[in-house]
Amino acid sequence: MLTGLSIRDFVLVRALDLDLGGGFSALTGETGAGKSILMSALGFALGGRGGQGLIRPGAEAAGVTASFDASPDHPVRALLSARGVESDADEPLVFRRVVRKGGPARAFLNDQPVSAGLLEEAGSLLADIHGQHEGLGLLNPSRHRVLLDAWAKSEALLAETSRAWVSLRAAEDARTALEARIARAASERTWLGHALDELDSLDPHEGETQKLALDRATMQAGERVAEAIDAAAHQLSKANIENALANASRAVSRALSAPGLTGEGASSELAVRMRAACESLERAMIEATEARGALDAAASACEFSPAALEASETRLFALRAAARKHDVDPDQLAALRKRLRMQLDEIEHSDGALAAAQEAEGKARAAYDAAASQLTAKREAAAKKLAKAVACELGPLKLEKAKFRISVTPRGEAGPNGRDDVAFEVETNAGAGYGALDRIASGGETARFALAVSVCLAGSSPAGTLVFDEADMGVGGAVAAAIGERLALLGKAKQVLAITHSPQVAAAASRQLKVSKADAGGETVTSVDMLGAKARKEEIARMLAGASVTKEARAAAGRLLAGA
Repeated sequence: MLTGLSIRDFVLVRALDLDLGGGFSALTGETGAGKSILMSALGFALGGRGGQGLIRPGAEAAGVTASFDASPDHPVRALLSARGVESDADEPLVFRRVVRKGGPARAFLNDQPVSAGLLEEAGSLLADIHGQHEGLGLLNPSRHRVLLDAWAKSEALLAETSRAWVSLRAAEDARTALEARIARAASERTWLGHALDELDSLDPHEGETQKLALDRATMQAGERVAEAIDAAAHQLSKANIENALANASRAVSRALSAPGLTGEGASSELAVRMRAACESLERAMIEATEARGALDAAASACEFSPAALEASETRLFALRAAARKHDVDPDQLAALRKRLRMQLDEIEHSDGALAAAQEAEGKARAAYDAAASQLTAKREAAAKKLAKAVACELGPLKLEKAKFRISVTPRGEAGPNGRDDVAFEVETNAGAGYGALDRIASGGETARFALAVSVCLAGSSPAGTLVFDEADMGVGGAVAAAIGERLALLGKAKQVLAITHSPQVAAAASRQLKVSKADAGGETVTSVDMLGAKARKEEIARMLAGASVTKEARAAAGRLLAGA
């Protein structure tokens, strides 16, 4: 429901703030006072066209703000959430539109910048505007299917059809992808067989290349160690160190047995040094023997095998060559082998796999066809009932010669919402043929058609606010009274705003707002006043009598209000 409308410097309106309630509100006033400006302002706030001509003369910018109450589960909440617009379920939705001199119109929703298209899409879920000007609601053919489905209570069938559509598309995609893989694989069957024979012969394993490289490095290090041990042993053997030390030790020992160097008195410095030399030679002999033993032990511990190194290198080079051939990392050869095997198996078993995919697609298509057919049947039945109900409303609205129908026709392409296009069509003159409401009907007729349809759709449309611009155009008396009755009936389920010149329509409203125009400081400005009981009777009397209000007009106004 529209809870507030604030207008600033919009056409003739300098500043206007309206607090609106539920039910049926009538907007009245003399011709040219600016009643339609209010509807234009609301349309502008909800994403309608905006231009420099909307700015009040002398002002720098024009702005309109419209506030709506919407329940937490209202479809507009889901729409805004999907579009990334934050909204608190307990707070109103605030639509704001501003156009400045020399600049384009800007749009905001809950103070977040949005596109005019999103404003219009969200606004269409909250308000239907019907009249002689561009509006939302019935003049938007894309909403006709939504309105019919809501009236027919097709939510369950719509959900089933949508699920079946998703399953069908998934099955189609799976079958198409399988066919593409089979076609590619079939063209490479010979190559696949040859490549698999080579890989099977090579028999690569995951992580094998890394292990071979590590083993190779270890064995190459072992080869260098063995060479070093052999070189050291060779040098010891070549130098014959043990024999040289033994001979030197024996020579020193003989020298120590010379007179003067033995016995108790042999304490000369020479004797001491000779004995130290002998001891050093003995220790060197022991160390040389131990060095020879250590080299022999190291040689036996070094397990280097030239044959093993050669075998490892041959395997590693073969894996790397195969990887270069297939343009993959060597450690991916095992995965490649599996993938090629799957492709070849897919070719060899393609008939069965493709038949299974086609069968799955066929089942999914049958499920979608069944759901879509039920949805079509429900729409066709609902279209007849709704058209019949609307037809019953046309006579009292002085559209007895007009015809209304809802066409349900096959779409060019099926989709998640079924296979139907839905269009509300009218024929205003016998034999003229049916056509879209906005192309066939005049402004006043459009509003009355919209009124008739809205009466029948009341309760099923998510829009809680209905706005009518002169639905009583060109009619009076009983027809105007019938229009007032229907607007009042709509007001029990929706918030209804109606611009009217008819006293019968105004009297049927639960409240009345008077739009007037006056000069203020050399400017013409429009204002709106909520009328009390006395002022309302006087306004309806003016509508009955014209410029000069008589007692009879006031009495008639009283009777209209009492009758309403």
